Amino acid sequence: MPRIGTKKLYQTLSQPLKEIKIGRDKLNEIIKANGMLVPPLRQYKITTNSRHHFPKYKDLVTGSKIYQPEQVWVSDITYINGNDKYFYLSMITDAYSKKIMGYSLGDNMNVELVIKSLAMAFNNRQYKTKLIHHSDRGSQYCCKEYQEKLRRMNVVTSMTENSDPYTNAIAERINGIIKQEFLLERRRHSLIELKTMIDQAVYAYNKLRPHLSCHMLTPDRMHQQRQLDRIEYRNKFISQKANV
Repeated sequence: MPRIGTKKLYQTLSQPLKEIKIGRDKLNEIIKANGMLVPPLRQYKITTNSRHHFPKYKDLVTGSKIYQPEQVWVSDITYINGNDKYFYLSMITDAYSKKIMGYSLGDNMNVELVIKSLAMAFNNRQYKTKLIHHSDRGSQYCCKEYQEKLRRMNVVTSMTENSDPYTNAIAERINGIIKQEFLLERRRHSLIELKTMIDQAVYAYNKLRPHLSCHMLTPDRMHQQRQLDRIEYRNKFISQKANV
């Protein structure tokens, strides 16, 4: 986890750091003094084509109360700069626990890419609660084949209703974590190499990396319980404590 950040690094190493009397502020000073602070990467590439003839769906998530895992899944596609071309990563993330439920990497953005990540997410599903799938209005999500898959799984469709990609804020945030914190674009890689790196990154993200919006639990641990309030990235969603 090469770009984990000082807060999460301190949480992970808190016990040995306490033994040598180093607090979070002191750790930050040490990291800064040694030139180890890494500036954020800012890159953006449009991966959504909403100019298509497929039906579009209403936004059922913005302003709703998300209080348990597998109530809402958010899905998005991002790009990764490879050896001599762009590769595309489709991910499905649980909006409550921030756990990556399914993912798929390919050299194009066809519907098979998102169907593979959906199949993995469905295989990893643990609860039988009513589930909403939220995404942008890209043709991959709106097309008949993908929507039929959702209907067969008894999953309700929700989509953003304007052209701002950041209305799907959770999915965008997880994209950035996987790409930037795990240095997937530091050197150019082949598709096979990137698949291995993404497998490792998703494992570390779900099971090892403390998450600020999960009360510093890992997404995997957050997903195993339903008592904690969900901490939001933005005020786009309203949290509510679960009644368990």
